[in-house]
Amino acid sequence: MALVPQSKFTAVSRGDNRARAPAPRDGRRQFSSTSDDNALVNQILLTDKSHDRPYEVSSLAVKNILQTIEAILSRVMKPDTHGAIVLPGTLVPAATHADALEHEKTLHASLSTLSESFDVPNHVFNAISCEILCKSLAGEDANKTTMDILNIVQNYDWDEKVVLALGAFAVKDGEFWLVAQLYTSNPLAKAVGQLKQLQEILERAGTILKPKFDGYNNLVKAVLKVTRSIIQLQELQNDPHLTPEIKSAASTAHIPTAVYWTIRSIVVAASQLLGITGSDPEYVTEAWELSSLAHKLENIFNHLQENLNKLNQIIQKIKDEDAFNAIARILESPHIDNSKPLRVLFYKDDQPALYDGLNKKRVDIDVLKRKVVILFISDLDVVQGNEYMIVQNMYIEKRQNLGRPESQFEIVWVPITDEWTAAKYQQFENLRNNMEWYSVFHPSVVSPIVVRYIRDQRKWNFVKKPLLVVMDPQGKIVHQNAIHMMCIWGSLAYPFTSTKERLLWDEENWRIELLADNLHPNIFTWITERKYVCLYGGEDIEWIRNFTRAAKSVALEAGIPLELLYVGRSKPKEKVAKQILSIIQAENLSHALEWNTTICLKEFTDWKIRAADAGFIPALNEHLEGVFKQAPHHCTNLILPATGIMPETVACAECGRLMERFSMFRCCTD
Repeated sequence: MALVPQSKFTAVSRGDNRARAPAPRDGRRQFSSTSDDNALVNQILLTDKSHDRPYEVSSLAVKNILQTIEAILSRVMKPDTHGAIVLPGTLVPAATHADALEHEKTLHASLSTLSESFDVPNHVFNAISCEILCKSLAGEDANKTTMDILNIVQNYDWDEKVVLALGAFAVKDGEFWLVAQLYTSNPLAKAVGQLKQLQEILERAGTILKPKFDGYNNLVKAVLKVTRSIIQLQELQNDPHLTPEIKSAASTAHIPTAVYWTIRSIVVAASQLLGITGSDPEYVTEAWELSSLAHKLENIFNHLQENLNKLNQIIQKIKDEDAFNAIARILESPHIDNSKPLRVLFYKDDQPALYDGLNKKRVDIDVLKRKVVILFISDLDVVQGNEYMIVQNMYIEKRQNLGRPESQFEIVWVPITDEWTAAKYQQFENLRNNMEWYSVFHPSVVSPIVVRYIRDQRKWNFVKKPLLVVMDPQGKIVHQNAIHMMCIWGSLAYPFTSTKERLLWDEENWRIELLADNLHPNIFTWITERKYVCLYGGEDIEWIRNFTRAAKSVALEAGIPLELLYVGRSKPKEKVAKQILSIIQAENLSHALEWNTTICLKEFTDWKIRAADAGFIPALNEHLEGVFKQAPHHCTNLILPATGIMPETVACAECGRLMERFSMFRCCTD
């Protein structure tokens, strides 16, 4: 994490303000050298004795105190509140009066939430008030006053230091405005106001003193913003996710310097308040000087927020990784039943997380308890794929035979998409309402961490193609994608575990029915008649003509019954496929394989003796291996993920030669 250099918070000092001529209350001069900056930082750090905190100095309820301060200073957060005090006989615009009433309503709401059970060290408040008010009247240097205040609060943490200084200031600000608000209605406030010449001040609040009030309010706003950031950063010091190195860097590089400039701004703001409410307003700090100091605080605030955001990102990343690992442990560990894993996958504010598509109502995950659960994970284009038809057929078969053991499973649709928009939410609802099985009630019941787990290459590796992830009644994931076994064996694959799939394959001989089921009505007749069946495809019609003629000739010469079955290609172009099919039908042809296979067939005389000894198919395979190794043209690709250990060399599966190595970038929406 990059931290903002300390030089961002450049130190300044002020000269002697004892003369009666107008002088900057901040006493600013040109920026000092880096050595002076470092000297100031060292002076600030020397005032801190919080690491040797005496037993009697108890910790402060910083957030409660700040909330109270914000209620007192809420006036500065509202524009032109200095003009909201209504004097007798004054005509006030309706909008201004309405704004004042709204502000009062907001203030009452804020005050109603304040805690009354926290302690405040009044003796510290009084000591700080004396430093701020008495020394400001005496014209003392703002830097010295700030250092004196830091010494008063030396045993407190940095966030407590700034809150104590701001609290002492807020009391004085609140006292003035409390009298101002009650001046026209409360006899005691009127008496106090008369001694303070309050009516004259309020009469000038909207005219000659308006720029002074504006500058004052803006500075106080900046002080509040920086104070909040300091408290937030200090709070992160107690976060267990951060290492000591990060905590130390975040604290020493920013908080002490920010505290110094915040307290120094409080000193200047207090001087401004005294000047505005005193009898000599001509000695008030110029508005542009207050603006300059507020701008400096704004820069400090931005730097604090920058580091605060970085720290929060680090913490959030660590929390997300912890949550990810916790999800992994739950989903990959045995349980008594599947309740806990299901609640990890689907949860939303203790509300029922699922939707019953058959009965059209919202239901809790208890409907899945102790059942085999098939998680149908897909994007919103789900109905376009074969996987949807497989799931639909499985569900229909289940509904038709509810009592049999193979039907004791439930399907839950889990939609995953890159970015949810209003249109996608509507599309989700339309799809959900047309499904009869269960689905998530709303996409938000699947948390971002769970989505990350589903997408993770090390876990379920969902990208685009739908998955059928199977969870057994004990909550264990027993198959990360059962789509293929369901496609081949249907409900016979129950309970759809990886072990069951291996057993099915062990029992299953490789048969043409597995590859060409429903491709042609006569295929099983050919198999019964013990004919040789050749599946073929391609889009080069001349090659197809040559191949089919050669294949038929070889079959005739070898004396074997052969049937050729054209199966196209994996991603056919519709127009080309129709043209080829029409030519096949018109010319009574057959197709498939590669050009070099046509040459294995034309060279039958080279291996027909071997065919007589070993059989036609074994001899053909042997000859094909030799053809592949000698073939001048072939293109074999082996795509490996860019993670893990990469092999140095790989032999071509076609010809046995060492393959060339390239880097590839791929965009695949399949």
